[in-house]
Amino acid sequence: MSGYDLVLRSRRAVLPDGERPAAVCVRDGRIAAVVGYDEVPGTDLGELALLPGLVDTHVHVNEPGRTEWEGFASATRAALAGGVTTIVDMPLNSVPPTVSVPALHRKQDAARGRCRVDVGFWGGAVPEHLDDLPALHAAGVFGFKAFLVDSGVPEFPPLDPAGLERALAAVDALFLVHAEDPAGIGAAPPSVRYADFLDSRPPVAERRAVETVLAAARRTDRRVHILHLSAAGALPAIAAARADGVRVTVETCPHYLTLDAAEVPDGATEFKCCPPIRDAENRAALWAGLTDGLIDCVVSDHSPCLPELKRRDSGDFGAAWGGIASVQLGLPAVWTEARRRGHGLAELVRWMARRPAEIAGLAGKGGLRVGADADLVAFDPDAEFTVEPDRLLHRHPVTPYAGRRLAGVVRATWLRGEPVGPADPPRGRLLRRHDQWPAVPGKEGE
Repeated sequence: MSGYDLVLRSRRAVLPDGERPAAVCVRDGRIAAVVGYDEVPGTDLGELALLPGLVDTHVHVNEPGRTEWEGFASATRAALAGGVTTIVDMPLNSVPPTVSVPALHRKQDAARGRCRVDVGFWGGAVPEHLDDLPALHAAGVFGFKAFLVDSGVPEFPPLDPAGLERALAAVDALFLVHAEDPAGIGAAPPSVRYADFLDSRPPVAERRAVETVLAAARRTDRRVHILHLSAAGALPAIAAARADGVRVTVETCPHYLTLDAAEVPDGATEFKCCPPIRDAENRAALWAGLTDGLIDCVVSDHSPCLPELKRRDSGDFGAAWGGIASVQLGLPAVWTEARRRGHGLAELVRWMARRPAEIAGLAGKGGLRVGADADLVAFDPDAEFTVEPDRLLHRHPVTPYAGRRLAGVVRATWLRGEPVGPADPPRGRLLRRHDQWPAVPGKEGE
C-alpha cells in the first residue's frame, strides 16, 4: 500500500475543503497524505462517507465517585459506537470534582486503561478553589467550567458575577459557562406536565446570564464559551459582543435542534434537561444561528444518572434529574434533522468535529488533513434505524429518542489508524492541553 499502514478510499470523503472522492493515507497513527481516489490502492469504502472522528467536548462521565451513574468504560464505549473518537470530560458529578491538581490526578487514575476513545479533561471553577486555577491549567486541563446557577450537586457550587470575574482574571484560559440567571429561575413544581417545568426556566433567565458572561469577558478580555445554548433570544447579544471584539464561542446540543417542547408527553422525564428543550420556533432560530456561524458547534452534553433519579416511575418533572444521555446518538440525531433542512455532511463535520476541536485546542483532531490523528469514521448517511434503548451502550439506556427513526449509521471506526469497535480492548489515550500524544504515565490500553 505504497508504504502506508492504512489507505481508506471513499467517493464521499469529507475534507476541509468539502466533500469529494479521495484516498486518506495513514502512517504511524497520523494522516500522511490525502490524494485522489484512484491514486493509491487501499480499502474501498465506495459510497460510504469518510468522516473525521467526531469531537464531543461536553461529556459528563462522573467517575470516580458516581461511577454508578456513568463511568469511563461505558461512556467511551457509547461514544465510539456513535462515531465520537475524542471526548472532553466535565469536572462535576464526579467525587471529587476536578477543581484541583490532586482531583485531576484522581480523575486520570480512574480513566487510565478504561477508555475506548481519547479523553481530555476540563477543570472546574468554584468559589473555594479559584486559587487552584493556574496550577490546574498548567497540569493540562483544557479550560474551566463554571455555573451561574445551582449545578445540581453540592460539591460544585456556582459563581456569582463577581466570582466569575475573579475566575476570569485568575488565569488566561478558556472559560465555559452554564449561563442561567438564578434570579429568573423558579422552583419547578411537582408535576407530570412538561410545560410546568419549562415555565420554571424561562428564556429570559438564559439571556440575562449570557449578558452577564459577555460583560465579564469584555471587562477582562478573556475567552468565554457559552454552554448548551437553548434560548435563541440570546443570539443577538452574542452577535453584538463578537462585533465589539469579545472572544465568545457558543455550543448547542442535539436535543435542542431535534426535539420540540410541544411533543413531550406527560410524565416523560427522560426529556428533562437544564436549560430546557424549548418550542419549534426557538428550534428554528437555533438552526439559523448554527447555519450562519453564530453558534459554533454541536456537542452532546451527555449527562446520565441512575434511572431512579429520572423518576420515571412517578413522571414528576420537578423531582427528576435534568440531563440527557446522547453521546451515542448525537451524530444520527443531528444528521437526520440537518439533512431535512438541506444541510450536507461538510457542515455536519464542521459543527461536530472541526469546531469543537478548534475551540478546545485539540490541534490534532477534527479533520481529514495531513498531520492530524488518523481518527476516522465510515458513515452511511442514507441508512436508517429505529432507536432501541437496549442497544445503547451508556450505563443506563434511558433516552428521549426511544422509538425515533433516525438516519445515519456508523459502519466502522479507526482510532489513530487502528480499527476499533465497542467490544475491543481500550486503546484511548488521556490528553492534556496542546498535547497530540499521551502526557499521562501509563501504557496505552493498560
